[in-house]
Amino acid sequence: MQEYLMIGTVLKPQGIHGECKIRPYAAQIGLFSSWDTLYLESHGAYSPVSLETTRIHDGFVYARLAGCKSADDAEAFRGRDLYIDRKNAAQPESGAVYIADLIGCKAVDEEGNPVGVLTDVLQYGSVDTWVFRTPAGTLMAPALLSVFPEVDPAAGTILVRAEKLREVSVLDR
Repeated sequence: MQEYLMIGTVLKPQGIHGECKIRPYAAQIGLFSSWDTLYLESHGAYSPVSLETTRIHDGFVYARLAGCKSADDAEAFRGRDLYIDRKNAAQPESGAVYIADLIGCKAVDEEGNPVGVLTDVLQYGSVDTWVFRTPAGTLMAPALLSVFPEVDPAAGTILVRAEKLREVSVLDR
């Protein structure tokens, strides 16, 4: 399990007073107001960066990072991903898991046959779409309990109902 979880990306400086516009990935965007330290990753190492959330508006977070006082200071953070350490992250609801813990899990059907490896989770609608790398190409399917009845991130496995998967998946060769 990863110690740090990605919770946002700095999009650009906002205004002239050192604010950054951040695209949040956290399920509860309001938590940004309670965090005062996030982390930046560089070459596998995570370094703390102070965070002062100024406002949340239209699904974006506006904040000052590490004492930014001007747009030029904020520009240094453009495109950087922001992380939180697992111990300070919001705990997932019962039955839910962090996306970071799903990535890399191996999907197998009821017979134990390998299906593929989860490489991405797309969140564009009411149901997430899981993306798997398979020997036949990229397979995408909605993350439905009827298709994926058991998920065990600790074991790195996802159980797949093969018949249901064929009904709802798309294979890109």
